[in-house]
Amino acid sequence: MNTEQLSVGERLKKARQEKGFTLEDIQKKTRVHINILKAIEGETLTNLSPVYLKGFIKIYCKALGLESKDYVCDYKEDVSRFMPRQKKDTNSFLKSAGVKLSSLKTNRQLRGLIIKALIVLFSLLLFIKVGGCFISRVKQASSPAPKPAAEALVSPTAKPATLPLPKEAKGGISLVVSAKEKCLVFVKVDGKVVFHRVLEKGRSGTWKAKERIDLTLGNASAVEIIVNGQRFTNLGVKRGQPLNNIVITEKDGLKIPR
Repeated sequence: MNTEQLSVGERLKKARQEKGFTLEDIQKKTRVHINILKAIEGETLTNLSPVYLKGFIKIYCKALGLESKDYVCDYKEDVSRFMPRQKKDTNSFLKSAGVKLSSLKTNRQLRGLIIKALIVLFSLLLFIKVGGCFISRVKQASSPAPKPAAEALVSPTAKPATLPLPKEAKGGISLVVSAKEKCLVFVKVDGKVVFHRVLEKGRSGTWKAKERIDLTLGNASAVEIIVNGQRFTNLGVKRGQPLNNIVITEKDGLKIPR
């Protein structure tokens, strides 16, 4: 190959080999790091300032006994031959940088779209929740209030009372006793004693009979009773007064003795 067609690095390498020197020999003579010498010969010094590169070439030529002007003359032309890959590497870098910038813009746009979508989704969920609460309140306000259980009041001055009762859907009698205060309760269902103890405040008991329930209350004003769905909130007695032998039958209703 014609030496004029060789790059500066290839010409230096060829001259070194012809003179029988190794890279280690040149390194010892020049004190230039062996990796730089390899890079000079291999045309890979792409990031070095041309000023420093020109200085290294002069040192290399001196170590080989060569005229440096033959290698650094018209340096602007020679440096392109010495580093033919530099332009290529620069173009590659620019292309790579362009791709990275393009992908960065795309990622930012994608993140922006995701954030907007999350905001819209959150707003929609909040709207649905608020709308659901509003609709629920409107339904509650528009729906009729539940009818309380029928109440029957027994006057304290009334004579012994017998009150008719609504019939159970399946027949028979149902009794619920709820204690507003502690009260001794005695219950007999169809002739059989089923409950006889103190009913604590806030507690309640429920019993069913086919024909008859006998009820005795140690403090009649402390309880509320419901018979076949009909509520009795006042049994016509004073506070702390007991009420014995209350009789409940399907035929005669609720009979409160005096």
